[in-house]
Amino acid sequence: MNIVLLEPEIPANTGNIGRTCVATGTALHLIEPMGFRLNEKQIKRAGLDYWDNLDYKVYDSLHDFLEKNNNPKIYMATTKAVKAYTEVRYEPDCYIMFGKESAGIPEELLLTNMENCIRIPMVGDIRSLNLGNSAAIIIYEALRQNNFPGMNIQGKWINPVETE
Repeated sequence: MNIVLLEPEIPANTGNIGRTCVATGTALHLIEPMGFRLNEKQIKRAGLDYWDNLDYKVYDSLHDFLEKNNNPKIYMATTKAVKAYTEVRYEPDCYIMFGKESAGIPEELLLTNMENCIRIPMVGDIRSLNLGNSAAIIIYEALRQNNFPGMNIQGKWINPVETE
């Protein structure tokens, strides 16, 4: 699966999402311009020591991303969508896009892809959730629908309690 960040602005959010990608075996696609450099300590701090294990690619523009990935089907996360993120069937190799923190995905892009726009339900007039939280919520639903491919579903007790 793939998470796409269109012009991310906050390094801590991208670092957090990168860590989620490593934990889920998800590729991260970063589309320029970004509001930071990938070598900034804030992004490394949020991703901790996982950043070296991250499968990520950086693209010069949305056009560059679309061209290099053969115009993939993209689910676009937006508060403007009619469908909840749980109402679609995610393909094993799907792309889930999130826009920049200050403005989201450009409206003209959303309007030409309305059938693939998804939202996370919220109460009241909350503008949006944190980008890292939104990415985690949606990628885990996509992975759940695909039976968590390649993931450890059951944990192991370090010191199991012995029962009689």
